[in-house]
Amino acid sequence: MLKDYFRSRLRFIILLAVVEALFASSYLLFDMPAVTVVYPLVLSIVVIIITGIVDFLITLGKHKKLHQNEMSSSNDVLEKDYQEIISRLREEEEFSHQKAMSDYNNMVEYYTVWAHQIKTPIASMRLQIQSEDSDLARRLDGDLNRIEAYVEMVLTFLRLDSESTDYVIREIDLDNVIRPAIRKFARDFISKKLTMDFEPTDTRVLSDEKWLSFVIEQVISNSVKYTNNGGIKIYMSEKGILCIEDTGIGISAEDLPRIFENGYTGFNGREDKRASGIGLYLCKRICDNLGHKISAESTPGTGTKILIDMNKKQIGIE
Repeated sequence: MLKDYFRSRLRFIILLAVVEALFASSYLLFDMPAVTVVYPLVLSIVVIIITGIVDFLITLGKHKKLHQNEMSSSNDVLEKDYQEIISRLREEEEFSHQKAMSDYNNMVEYYTVWAHQIKTPIASMRLQIQSEDSDLARRLDGDLNRIEAYVEMVLTFLRLDSESTDYVIREIDLDNVIRPAIRKFARDFISKKLTMDFEPTDTRVLSDEKWLSFVIEQVISNSVKYTNNGGIKIYMSEKGILCIEDTGIGISAEDLPRIFENGYTGFNGREDKRASGIGLYLCKRICDNLGHKISAESTPGTGTKILIDMNKKQIGIE
């Protein structure tokens, strides 16, 4: 702060130095005694130093107030003009913020209503095909699952940055989250003739059941989508990490570091035109909010393993 102050007053300090030099020179030119030169010179320097200290303290006080988003009163015309400009900018910023929040809430409300409305015909179609056990029924059920997943993805994407996101952190039984997610894709497993090897974790974790369920469902959905032979294995490693492993097409080494980026689809996504690159991005954002860590290991042509670190973090229990 002191350096900045001297920089801001540099021209004034130079001017004072020039004036003092002229003052001393004028005395010396007339061969006046040294006392008559030194005494007023020292006295004026002391007055300048005291004035500078007072000015520095006033400037420091204003600096601290500005850091606390407060503006002190001033008699300086230019400073008043700047304060008026800042006040107008603050008002405009507040208005823009309120308008953006209003537009955002209206959008979330619209899509929430839309999601609930579209779930009605989806449920109706599912009821009509539940009585059938054919390849067509299984394919239709899989398509309905994907439609529901896309609807949930839209709502999740909108709610992530909402100020009213309903996280309820408590201890939950991890198996009670995994089993419904597996049942949801049962017909997909049958239709694609994939195996499901689920080893009960017998673990209680600190998390939010609804949001964690979305993450697990999204990972299983990706595994089913990109696995044509073999199957999927779900188990808990010794280090307390939930592993969802498949024998699918895998992810290339250059794509692997970026699969959790928003909109990144990689080579597999470019081959599959339906890929949006949002699913794993949402999983990463949700895991970060829940205090979990999600990562991936993969070998092209062999399969992919998604690891979710379920060890307890320092987050509050609601």
